[in-house]
Amino acid sequence: MSRRTPLPPPPPPAEIQSWPDREALLADRARAMGELNRRLLGGGRLAVFLVWVATLLLGWGFAGGGLVALEDAIDPISMMFVFVLVAIGLCVLVPAVYFLGRGVWLDREARDRLLRWAALDCDPVADARLREPVLSAAWLVLSFALCALGLWVSLAAPAELVGPGLGGYGTVAFLMGTALGLWIPGLTGFVKAIGHYRFAVRLIAPEGSRGRSPDDVPGGRSASSGRPRPE
Repeated sequence: MSRRTPLPPPPPPAEIQSWPDREALLADRARAMGELNRRLLGGGRLAVFLVWVATLLLGWGFAGGGLVALEDAIDPISMMFVFVLVAIGLCVLVPAVYFLGRGVWLDREARDRLLRWAALDCDPVADARLREPVLSAAWLVLSFALCALGLWVSLAAPAELVGPGLGGYGTVAFLMGTALGLWIPGLTGFVKAIGHYRFAVRLIAPEGSRGRSPDDVPGGRSASSGRPRPE
């Protein structure tokens, strides 16, 4: 299996930059920023994110189902059934948590490189293509839906302990784990969408409205051309 294509490298340090002219710099800048933007918000990235969220919930469904079944396990066969459920759940859950966490780390690295390329110069025509309003809205809506569903599940969990014949503590633990499995990825995607929107707005804002000092730009470079400030 081939390894995943690495992220575009960050721009070289100022002391060794050697573009022949500004047009060459802008061409490299637009190419790198376009690829980094795609790796952050592209449809493929969104699909992978949703697949791992679904895998996370599936793994917790098995493991949490084992917790629920444990309340009624009174013989060795039932205990073995619980053990099998938890083992299957962990085998699915652990890779999902790892790859979701790795995705967050790669997103931070890509965003840092995107900001560093953006700080080199200003190209309003090319930068306007980075707004990605449809993909940003998709990330925002889907992340909000995950958070809303997680909130609903977390509010429903305590109700399982109220009244006779309802679930016990295993059911509540299962529901709260499900809520967290929805909340955390949802908040991650929501913050990403909002952060990209703020970045895009600053990137294409009129120069006179940006007013930042050189300290706001990575490496202390001048921000006279209106480069976005990293967060």
